[in-house]
Amino acid sequence: MKTIVEEKLVSFKTLEQKIYKYICTYGAELTRIVLEKYDDELAEGRDRKAYRDKGKRGTTIKTVYGEVCYSRRVYEKKGEGGEKRYVYLLDEAMEMEKIGLLSANLAEKIAMTAAESPYRVTAETISSTCGQSVSHGGAWNLVQRLGEKVSKEESYAVSQMEAGEALGKEVLPVLFEEMDGVWLSMQDGRHQKMKKQEMKVFTMYEGWKEQDGGRSSLVNKTMLAGMEKSGEFHAKREALIEKRYAADEIMQRVLNGDGGGWVKEPYDPEAIVQLDRYHVYQEILRKIGDKKAQKEIRGLFDSEKPDEMLEYIKAYADSVAGDEKSRKKALELHQYLGNNREGLMPWQKRGIEIPDAPEGIVYKGMGVQESQNCTVITLRMKHRRMRWSASGANNMAKILYRKENRELAETIERYADGFLPISGMEDAVKTLSAAKAPKKDGKGNPYVDSTSRHMPLLDAMRTASRKAFIAAFVD
Repeated sequence: MKTIVEEKLVSFKTLEQKIYKYICTYGAELTRIVLEKYDDELAEGRDRKAYRDKGKRGTTIKTVYGEVCYSRRVYEKKGEGGEKRYVYLLDEAMEMEKIGLLSANLAEKIAMTAAESPYRVTAETISSTCGQSVSHGGAWNLVQRLGEKVSKEESYAVSQMEAGEALGKEVLPVLFEEMDGVWLSMQDGRHQKMKKQEMKVFTMYEGWKEQDGGRSSLVNKTMLAGMEKSGEFHAKREALIEKRYAADEIMQRVLNGDGGGWVKEPYDPEAIVQLDRYHVYQEILRKIGDKKAQKEIRGLFDSEKPDEMLEYIKAYADSVAGDEKSRKKALELHQYLGNNREGLMPWQKRGIEIPDAPEGIVYKGMGVQESQNCTVITLRMKHRRMRWSASGANNMAKILYRKENRELAETIERYADGFLPISGMEDAVKTLSAAKAPKKDGKGNPYVDSTSRHMPLLDAMRTASRKAFIAAFVD
């Protein structure tokens, strides 16, 4: 410690911060040169009769290494009706109008972080790890814009399906589908508490693949989630299926759900529908307070005796007639299970034969939706006293399910990335390298100047490592 004080050394943390800041500044300048050079190339290659140069205008794009301020030309152009329009050819080439002036890398980092953490935590994390300062409002805005874009993609897929233009080509013997809802705390535009609303969540997969250690994983799992009404959600669900598979060629579809009204509205009337076992157990615990009765009902259910189970529940309701609350709950359970009588037994136990599984895939008992709800939706959107608006919840759902499908990065690239000629990068590096020369004639080098103020390291003994640092960043 005495040596550090006497030599006036900087800590590695401080050194790291200074170098990082220097590199971010360098990167921003490099980006500015690339963009402005590309704008020059677009100016040279434009149709001069159609696009009249009206000078340059400044703008800023947010990147992972900070804000990049640059200038690009604005052009006057006549519209179809003869009216004047003003366009930026560089902005059009970079497709900047999609989700705002954000680079794809920064947008991806914000969206990925927002999928795990609240917006304020997201802003703090991005601001502390990137060269860019981001507010929680900025993170929220990105998620809203991106979620709205995903919703439009879903609606477009529905229109393709309805027009008979679905893209799905894969042929599949059996498709497994599961659906459930997640109840969220809601708020209105004034942040006042509202009644809870149900988010709909859907998962489809082709079967299971056995792994070492007795574990198994879902094959080609794909999810969908949103706050839409049931009809719209089912249309999007079917469009998602037909986007990948040739729906008419699917020999059998199996649907596992909680028995809710919206779940029992499949597009395919020949689908095998079964009641999710987790929800059966859950309802038994909720509706029957007597432990002995709970055990008896579960035993009959596990023994695959649905008729005897229903009779027992009815008899139990009659036995507690003096307790109106207990009787009412028991009858509610009887009605719930009775309405889903056909699906009380899984397809394997009904004697239903389905096509054989393809090689490398096995068919097992269903019931993965509750786990998917937890890991994909619940951990981010419930608890911690969170409340959502309907649109805010819907947009976040789109981010979460695209992330789970490993499609989020690709989605962001479609709405945040334009294309640049690679030659511009080489020219920009040459330009920055040449910028060192003016240091001798008094014009200065902004990157050298940024490290020219007093640094304790320069007053310390010149060891080999310190000489290397000075040579790289000061001399």
